[in-house]
Amino acid sequence: MEFVSGYRDEFLDFAALLFGWFRKFVAERGAAAASVDGRWQQLETQIRRLPQDPALWVLHVLPNHSVGISLGQGAEPGPGPGLGAARLLGDEPPLHLRDLSPYVSFVSLEEGEEEEEEKEEEEENVEEEGADMEKVEPEEDGEPAPVSSETPQEANPPGEPEEAEQDAGGGEDGCREDRAEDEKGPERRKGRRSEAAPLHLSCLLLVTDEHGTILGIDLLMDGAQGSAGRVSGTENLAPRAYALLCHSMTCPMGSGDPRKPRQLTVGDAQLHRELESLVPRLGVKLAKTPMRTWGPQPGFTFASLRARTCHVCHRHSFEVKLTPCPQCSAVLYCGEACLRADWQRCPDDVSHRFWCPRLAAFMERAGELATLPFTYTAEVTSETFNKEAFLASRGLTRGYWTQLSMLIPGPGTPRHPWGSTPSLSLLLGGSWQDYYTWRGLSLDSPVAVLLTYPLTVYYVITHLVPQSFPELNIQNKQSLKIHVVEAGKEFDLVMVFWELLVLLPHVALELQFVGDGLPPESDQQHFTLQRNGPEVSARSGPGVSARLNSGTKEKGGHRDLQIKVSARPYHLLQGPKPDLVIGFNSGFGLKDTWLSSLPRLQSLRVPAFFTESSEYGCVMDDQTMAVATGGGTSPPQPNPFRSPFRLRAGDNCMPWYCNAFIFHLVYKPPQGNGARPAPRPAPPAPTPAAPPVPARRRRGEKKLRRGARRRR
Repeated sequence: MEFVSGYRDEFLDFAALLFGWFRKFVAERGAAAASVDGRWQQLETQIRRLPQDPALWVLHVLPNHSVGISLGQGAEPGPGPGLGAARLLGDEPPLHLRDLSPYVSFVSLEEGEEEEEEKEEEEENVEEEGADMEKVEPEEDGEPAPVSSETPQEANPPGEPEEAEQDAGGGEDGCREDRAEDEKGPERRKGRRSEAAPLHLSCLLLVTDEHGTILGIDLLMDGAQGSAGRVSGTENLAPRAYALLCHSMTCPMGSGDPRKPRQLTVGDAQLHRELESLVPRLGVKLAKTPMRTWGPQPGFTFASLRARTCHVCHRHSFEVKLTPCPQCSAVLYCGEACLRADWQRCPDDVSHRFWCPRLAAFMERAGELATLPFTYTAEVTSETFNKEAFLASRGLTRGYWTQLSMLIPGPGTPRHPWGSTPSLSLLLGGSWQDYYTWRGLSLDSPVAVLLTYPLTVYYVITHLVPQSFPELNIQNKQSLKIHVVEAGKEFDLVMVFWELLVLLPHVALELQFVGDGLPPESDQQHFTLQRNGPEVSARSGPGVSARLNSGTKEKGGHRDLQIKVSARPYHLLQGPKPDLVIGFNSGFGLKDTWLSSLPRLQSLRVPAFFTESSEYGCVMDDQTMAVATGGGTSPPQPNPFRSPFRLRAGDNCMPWYCNAFIFHLVYKPPQGNGARPAPRPAPPAPTPAAPPVPARRRRGEKKLRRGARRRR
């Protein structure tokens, strides 16, 4: 698929933007980080002429002691193509954070501190025992020379090589001591970093405005290639911080033209003192005292980044000026060269010349999709929607609301916040207007963003299935088995599906979440959502439970919702046939397993409904269905229970909303149906030559004929 807006984890776009800006900053900084005199005069003169930003700017100094970056095969340390930057910015970028796990991942450094200390003690003991058996040549300073890493087994006493290697963590890790000793200089840290050891991002310099828009970033790593080495506290940060401030003014990362702030405040006292003589050179006023809190305002939070990219070359808006296609206004390009290259792509059905009129039609639906009854509609459907600020201003920063945020939990955080789900006072419940009225909710409540999933299932059961498959008589069934395919985020929001029992109190429901993106530890789990009065609990076994409490009177009595989990692709699922299959924001063309799962659905021939975040996604799904099965999809229609939050689009201006459109699969007729001749008129009944045989005698003759068949 050409566009991955709505399918890609927002954090990956955020990381691509950070690394893209950081690479440009490192390339242009050059040797300027070592000195702030002489060569900066021309740049300082240029900055003094910039227009002034009335907003306050903040220089954050964020030390990091607990999180490391682990690089896998194919990843190189450093600010350039390492840290997965090339894979974030390439022609086929990853869609989910887990896709980067073979190359880069975040690890906790605190958990390994005690283990590292124990290993160091063991390694020191091993070295002392083997010192008498090795020939050690002293260096000039009198210290013994390090043992060569080419013969790591010599560091172990004779007869105990395997045991020593096991104590050190295996054959490869057993060389950790030798490799670390070979690294000269004072940059050795307690963990004695090796190729397999995680990188330590010791400090992060971050420039933002008072609203949280990120304008620049600098990463200081322990021993990483391309960095300045280990930085203790704020030691020697002034040159780097000054260079970062200058680059943030001439090339702001977030949005807007080059500008300088009216005033700057610094989040570190020592760095504030060191910058007192430097910042005035730029025509910027430095605050009298350093900032003592996290932000200049109580509700400070990082804003959603709005930097766009060219659809062809992927350069960001801080590097080049981006303009939409003059005909469809849907796709962003950095200039005529990229527009011409996209227009003339081969084959023709992937060129912009082929898609331009279709994309223009998709753009005309923007007003219709933004027609929602909520008081905050204008804000959340805007192209410049700041989702992070919206959630923070309403205190929606815990529980299931974290699933909507760009920020990700740190290492060791449980995936399912069972004890932090939103209260049922927010989950009470054709259209959002009718639903909110029935539930007694204020149109100022953003809970529709969470309830879009169960309400979409409800809409399919009560409206779409009766229209498209009336022969199933689904509304009169007492129980329904529903498969949620390629589930991911939906399973993380599993408890909001309780609303289905409030909307369908007469139906016994079983939801089975299926997909290889589900956590492997949840495979084959079966638990029940239960409610007795105002309390809802989820139970999956001994010691696993969660409750939702509400002070409101709930509709319906004691009900149970059965939940099953299968962490595997749908075509590998074994079990009884479901009554209904549904998938959310599926993106058939983005995952190869759909080429096997769609034929599986074709063989089951069950009603299968899917949502997409744009009409473009629906067209691509129809093409994938035709390739995989020879079938197709129904014409997509807007989902009245779509999410009100507009999704960020990096390389285009099309309207994207979670669960925006909905369609069902149109299966290919059974084999042979297409070639079956038209039914002929029935031949005339033969005229009987004798009166009909009595019924009793007829039955006797039938028995004789059956016996004859058995003998044959």
